[in-house]
Amino acid sequence: MGNRDLEAGGASEVPTEIPDRAPASSGSLRLRDKQRGVTIARKQMLRERRQLLEEGRLPVIVDYERPTERTQCRHDKRPCLYVACRYHLYLDVHPRTGSIKINFPDKDVHELEETCALDVAERGGVTLEEVGEIMNLTRERIRQVESQGLEKLRDDDETLNSFLD
Repeated sequence: MGNRDLEAGGASEVPTEIPDRAPASSGSLRLRDKQRGVTIARKQMLRERRQLLEEGRLPVIVDYERPTERTQCRHDKRPCLYVACRYHLYLDVHPRTGSIKINFPDKDVHELEETCALDVAERGGVTLEEVGEIMNLTRERIRQVESQGLEKLRDDDETLNSFLD
């Protein structure tokens, strides 16, 4: 169909909306339908902090008591608001670079169904698909992480082999 056809009213054959879901046969959303995690580099965070400081808009950080052991937070209200906890699913901090990866940039913490990796682990029996949904990753990426972890267990220490059975 040429430009003349479009101008003459032939635009009805052109789809006006791009479907955002995979065909029904695939059974799940396509990867592009979910917003991927966003990583913020440490340098960028420092730059933004300096700018806020210069403008006098740096928020005051309030000191508060937060749990240091699992027994202290196991029965706390959910969703867990301690985003800085290493087991919180909302964000990850890279141990070497200090960069932050926000796993769910399109959601607030209170919108997550699961917020604590330890709660998920205690529940047990979670499939790769469920873990992928919880962590905003694909099933294949979860399988890769699992195999890398098992490989590390095999290589590091013979006493850890009890976890492999």
